[in-house]
Amino acid sequence: MAKPVPAPLSVAVIGAGWAGCAAAMELARAGHAVTVHEAARTLGGRARKVELDGTMLDNGQHILLGAYRETLRLIKLSGQDPQALILDLPLQMRYPEGSGGMDFVAPRWPAPLHLAWALLRTKGLARADKVALLRFSSAMRWMGWQLYNDCTVSELLQRFDQTERLTALMWRPLCLAALNTPPERASARVFVNVLRDSLGARRRSASDMLIPKTDLSALFPEAAARYVERHGGQVRLGAKVQVLHALADGRWQLDDTDAYDRVVLATSSSQAASLLASAGEPAVDAVIAQLQAFTHEAISTCYLRYDGTVRLGLPFYALADAPAQAHWGQFVFDRGQLDARQAGLLAVVISASGAAAAQGHEALALAVAAQLAQVLHMPQLAQPAWTQVITEKRATFACTPDLPRPGNATGLPGLVLAGDYTAGDYPATIEAAVRSGVQAASLVCQIKTAGTKA
Repeated sequence: MAKPVPAPLSVAVIGAGWAGCAAAMELARAGHAVTVHEAARTLGGRARKVELDGTMLDNGQHILLGAYRETLRLIKLSGQDPQALILDLPLQMRYPEGSGGMDFVAPRWPAPLHLAWALLRTKGLARADKVALLRFSSAMRWMGWQLYNDCTVSELLQRFDQTERLTALMWRPLCLAALNTPPERASARVFVNVLRDSLGARRRSASDMLIPKTDLSALFPEAAARYVERHGGQVRLGAKVQVLHALADGRWQLDDTDAYDRVVLATSSSQAASLLASAGEPAVDAVIAQLQAFTHEAISTCYLRYDGTVRLGLPFYALADAPAQAHWGQFVFDRGQLDARQAGLLAVVISASGAAAAQGHEALALAVAAQLAQVLHMPQLAQPAWTQVITEKRATFACTPDLPRPGNATGLPGLVLAGDYTAGDYPATIEAAVRSGVQAASLVCQIKTAGTKA
């Protein structure tokens, strides 16, 4: 006899960031009745579009990696064409010419030949710097890109005798960009995980740097919402959930309205802690404590508008940050090379930006403009026609050594977590959020088929 087809579950996904959208898509694809509840009016969570003065910006300029396999898979599944929406560049760390930096760019050759050639041709590094980089990458490959005992990134680099210049021009900016945590406080194990899947990957394309041409909400969250709706689900904006009630029949009630068979909490860690606490179940006290223990780091993006004829030599440059000199910028992006409608718009990213943001928006924008004018040798950049600084104060958790992170399971039947803060190899990135959402959806489906508790 054929097995009976199980009835679909009603599933509430609370939060429409990238984790929530990933979970909702996977659940809808599996045939469940999905309802997404998002408190904001814009999809995307901490990676979303923002409209200011008639200009569509992002709340933070992002670079994706070719290693982000789940993100790219779901973008395609949602009906989007990554090749049309993303600028695909080979691995590079290129500073403006004459700024005292380096010029490292990999050819599109098979791995690891592309890295060997890039290092051989790199300008701005001495022989000792290149030998140090080779020593580090060789040691990591020999160790299988695994650290059994965690430490800070700074301690790891010292252990392998990385030079001061290589650290300043390569490792520090990579650590800040990937973990949004300064090397002296960042987890070496998580940093090595990122390097393993990019620099150490067998596929050269995994190390590619992918820059969205469209706004972040349009890249995936809005397409994910359309996918969910096409599969019979609902997406409710401006729908903030404040209380969870466990019902006697095993379902969950949101506030005093709808009840669902399963719930995916895809909010921030602090909001998830609040919602779990509202359930009044002692079984989740340990998870709540983990969620409340996170500390956070800010990311600031400074947008500067110039005449439409202003164009940089490359789509983006690395910048040497020097707070003592009021040089806060770490990367600058020419938005006009991503979208012709934004010609003359530059975006400067400052990771772990607490000290920079404390300068105030106006002072920070002026300092960034002065930095660009100096290092790019373009005096006109000192006087932008318009500036806007967007700071996400709780952009990511501080990714410190041996940081306890909760799993997707909460300990309560039918209630799971999704978010970039859950246990995994990656720091708080878009890929970490998407992977967590996919895992949460898988866990919901396992509960359904096996009758296990989450």
